[in-house]
Amino acid sequence: MTNPYNQLDSVSRRALLERAAKSAFGLSVLAPRLSAAAPGSSRTAGRAKQVIYLFMNGAMSHLDTFDLKPGREVQGETRGIATAAAGVRIGNHLPRLAKVMNHVVAVRSLYQETAAHRQGRYLMRTSYAEIASTRHPFLGAWAQKLDGKRLKDLPDSVVIGNSSRHPGAGFMEPEFSPLPIGRASQGLKNTESPEYLKDAAFKKRLKLASQFDTAFQNKYRQKQVRAYNDFYEQATRLLASSELAAFDLKQEQDSVRDAYGDNPFGQGCLLARRLAENRVRFIEVASGKWDHHRDIYGSLPEQAAMLDQGLSALLGDLKQRGMLNETLVVLATEFGRSPKINQNAGRDHHPGAFSGLLAGGGVRGGRFYGTSDEDGHSADENRTSVADFNATIAHALGLPIDKEVHSAAGRPFKVAHDGSPITEIF
Repeated sequence: MTNPYNQLDSVSRRALLERAAKSAFGLSVLAPRLSAAAPGSSRTAGRAKQVIYLFMNGAMSHLDTFDLKPGREVQGETRGIATAAAGVRIGNHLPRLAKVMNHVVAVRSLYQETAAHRQGRYLMRTSYAEIASTRHPFLGAWAQKLDGKRLKDLPDSVVIGNSSRHPGAGFMEPEFSPLPIGRASQGLKNTESPEYLKDAAFKKRLKLASQFDTAFQNKYRQKQVRAYNDFYEQATRLLASSELAAFDLKQEQDSVRDAYGDNPFGQGCLLARRLAENRVRFIEVASGKWDHHRDIYGSLPEQAAMLDQGLSALLGDLKQRGMLNETLVVLATEFGRSPKINQNAGRDHHPGAFSGLLAGGGVRGGRFYGTSDEDGHSADENRTSVADFNATIAHALGLPIDKEVHSAAGRPFKVAHDGSPITEIF
C-alpha cells in the first residue's frame, strides 16, 4: 500500500493530485471506499477552535521533563527548575518552557498497556488498539466528521513531519484525510505548473479526465465514488487558491523564524501557527529521536532544547496574537521511559506512566494534573488513559464524545472510544 508520508520529497504536481485523491490513502478509483453516515453536529461547550498537536516520536522521558522525582535514585542527572507557575517544577533542560508554564497543564498520570512504538503511536492518535480488520481515524478526521468541513480550499487537517504509518482518515471517506507536509521549511511542494503546462491546458486535461470517468460514475452512483471525486476537486481548488500562501514560511520575518529554532520541529511549530491563523482545525507536528536507550544524558539535552525553543515560542506567539484562548496546544508521546537507568546509560520503554501537556483552548494552566508513584513507575492519583486524554481534546473542541459513527462494516466507533474528559482542568 502506497503511503504519502514515505515519499513526500518526490511528489510531482500531477502525482500530488493523484496521490491526494487516490494512492495516498491506499485507494484506487475502482476500489470500494469505506463510509460512515454523517452524524449531527451537536456540540458541547468547548472553547478551542483549532488544535496544534505536537507528537514526540520515540517516547519522551517523563522523569526528565515533567514528572521529576527529586531525591530518588531514578532521577538520574536531570534537576528541577522553578517555573512561572507557583510550585510547578520541570526538568532543567526546558528553561524557556519554564517561563510560560503558567499557561500549561502537565498531565503526569497517563498510562497504557503497550510498549511497542508503532502500536503506541496508533493508540495515542486514535484511542483504539491497532487491529488488522479496521483502520481507525485520527482526531483530526473525527473533528471534521463530527463538526463539518470548515474551509473551502484549505484542508481541515494537516500533518507536518515524519509520520509514516499515520492512521489518517481510517475507515472514513478520503475527504477526511490530512494533508501531509514533509518539511515545514519547504511548504507544500510542486504546486506550480511546469512552464509547458499553462492553466488553460491543465483545465482541459481535468475536463477530459472527467469525461473519461463519466460512464463509470453513472454506472456506480455510490457515496464512495462521489467522495473520491469531491476530494480530487478539493485538491485542485487548493492548487489554484491564494490561500496556499499559508504554507509559505518565507513570508515570516527572519527574526520570527529564528525565534522558533532553525530545525524541522521549530519550523513545524511556526507553520502550525500560520495554519491555525488560517483556521485549519487540526495541525499535527511530529518530531523524532526521543528513543533514548543509550546515553540519555548525552542526547537528551539537544533534543529537549529543540522542544523547549519551539514550544515556548509557539505558546508566546499565540498569546501575543490573541489566539491562545481559542487554540489548544497538545504535547504527546507514545509512552514513557523506565525509571531504572539501564546498563547502556539509557532508559527503556515504559508504558506504565508518562506525561502529556495541554495549553490554551480554555485550559486553566499553571499546574499539574495527576501523579505517578514515588519512582515514576505507575500512574497513581487521577489515572488518565489514552482515551481519557483524547476525550479531553475532543471536549475542548466541543465535539460530541458519545456520538457513534459506523464503519462500512456497520461497527460503531466514537471519537475517543470509551474515554472521559478531564473537565476540571478547564
